[in-house]
This record gives sequence, structure tokens and C-alpha cells, in this order.
Amino acid sequence: QVQLVESGGGLVQPGGSLMLSCAASRSISSFAAMGWYRQAPGKQRELVASFNTGGTTNYADSVKGRFTISRDNAKNTVYLQMNSLKPEDTAVYYCHAFWAFVRRDYWGQGTQVTVSS
Repeated sequence: QVQLVESGGGLVQPGGSLMLSCAASRSISSFAAMGWYRQAPGKQRELVASFNTGGTTNYADSVKGRFTISRDNAKNTVYLQMNSLKPEDTAVYYCHAFWAFVRRDYWGQGTQVTVSS
């Protein structure tokens, strides 16, 4: 079983920054892919940023140049640095991991990010 625990969400003013963390219960090197998704009220869950074992990173067009995904293998943690936040970034942010060995997707419980003045 894999657990992903997000932290770092909160209320921030437009133009502000937040860093989200996702701590995994096993080595993140186990996963073929990891990333962050978000879901705003009334909208579908969408990819924000991800990386795979090949080192490829992907970002949603709406966050390119503002968000950065990174990882610390020693801490089994993935981060999402979010800068220049906009009200439209308001959503619940979920950490995701795909473990290819068992062909399963894992999700964290989500952390709320609210961008408002």
C-alpha cells in the first residue's frame, strides 16, 4: 500500500507564492510517474505538473513559467513551487503517483489552495 500526504496549502493573495509538499510512504524512485493535479469547484480534475522516470516534465499551459515541480529522493517527497498565483489557481491540489510494478494509480487526500484578496 502507498500513502501520499500533501501539505502546504492555504490562503494567499494574488501574486503570492506557496510551496506544496507530497510525502510518499515508499521510495519515490518506485514510481514511473508522479505529479500534481487540481480540481476547482464544478470542474474536472486536471494535470498541473508531472515528471516521469525518464526525467521528462510536463506543465499545464496555464502554469508554465509560474509553477515548478521538483523532488527530493532522500526524503521521498515531491514539491510544487507556485509563484505569481492567480485567483484561477484556486482548487484542491492532489498528489499523484503511478506505480508501474502493480499498475496502480495512487492519490493523496488533497490540499486546498485559495488565491484571494
